[in-house]
Amino acid sequence: MSVVEFAQVSHAFGEREVLRDITLRLAEHRIGIVGANGSGKSTLARMINGLVTPDVGRVTVDGLDVGRRGREVRRRVGFVFTNPDNQIVMPTVREDVAFTLRGRGLSAAEISTRTDAALDRFGLAGHAEHPSHRLSGGQKQLLALAAVLVAEPAIVVADEPTTLLDARNGRRIGALLAGLPQQVIVVTHQLELLPAFDRVIVIDEGRVAADATPAVALAAYDALLA
Repeated sequence: MSVVEFAQVSHAFGEREVLRDITLRLAEHRIGIVGANGSGKSTLARMINGLVTPDVGRVTVDGLDVGRRGREVRRRVGFVFTNPDNQIVMPTVREDVAFTLRGRGLSAAEISTRTDAALDRFGLAGHAEHPSHRLSGGQKQLLALAAVLVAEPAIVVADEPTTLLDARNGRRIGALLAGLPQQVIVVTHQLELLPAFDRVIVIDEGRVAADATPAVALAAYDALLA
């Protein structure tokens, strides 16, 4: 597995401090991050691939400083947003998946082969020429996953990937993420996704409030909400 490290990380948006003195080493296969709205959990996740850089401290991925070597890091870290419309950029499903592979030194044949394999893997082969933004919500999130995973990242970070989905599609996306061979870091309010994970981190008011096995960490989270 890859290793993500936060060393005394703090960050503020304007005068609002959202993370305070976070030190973590993330090396497990499946890691969940939970917390109330505004707790700082999404900011923490976005630091892993450089969408946000810390004001204080350092974030590294396999020893690469995210702030200084962001491009290399982003090739190792795939990011799945809450709303797939925020990352679908091309007009058709096939074009959107293929777009991820541009600029990676691959031949047209290699891009085509890998794109077809990704579409087949996520049940989208029959929608290859379909307008991307006319897919259902569940299909859009599958497309977002396909477009991330076609690049074969070492780490997949997903920020509340099931929030906008109905229960059936939420379970499907959750199961897909949990079954990936890559290291998976999921920010979620859907606590039912987490019991089989290796570790759960609870963020409260910008700090780590609990960090343990799912049963222990989720019990601590319930206590915070009580």
